[in-house]
Amino acid sequence: MELPSAVLACGRCLKTDPAYDRSLAAWTYQNPVTGLIQRFKFSGDLAAGRLLAELYAEHLESQLTGPRPELMIPVPLHWRRQWRRGFNQAELIARDLSGTLKIPWQSALQRTRHTPTQSELPARSRTGNVARAFRCRVNQVPKHVALIDDVMTTGATLNECARVVKRHGSQRVDIWVLARA
Repeated sequence: MELPSAVLACGRCLKTDPAYDRSLAAWTYQNPVTGLIQRFKFSGDLAAGRLLAELYAEHLESQLTGPRPELMIPVPLHWRRQWRRGFNQAELIARDLSGTLKIPWQSALQRTRHTPTQSELPARSRTGNVARAFRCRVNQVPKHVALIDDVMTTGATLNECARVVKRHGSQRVDIWVLARA
């Protein structure tokens, strides 16, 4: 299901300012999108991932006004999780978006701690779970970047990544996700 028109801030963001500046999601995390994302992420259905990225690129083209990010940065997986899965879904989405939107991407972040999967934790535990779990692999990031991931639930992971890239020079961080829970 497609998200309703753009909202300036969600309830959580009104209570506490996030580290990121804007988030863009095409869909709510419901079927049929949920099924496609899960097939892509957990069953290695790369065609489903390409389809989602293609449709998301069309959505972004209609939503992007003003200056575009200079770089897309996929949210990293810990090396153990990526080894087990065989790929990082955020990297594949970034690669596909890059080809369509003509914005470069780079794996500028690294996950330094192996943490429990966020989806297995209650919402109140997620921020602490990812605190200090990421580091920047480069000394300087561009002033305007987009963090790429498949799904945003509480936003804890993306918020922590935004904090890290802002400490390394970014002044504006957009969050681009396929779906939002």
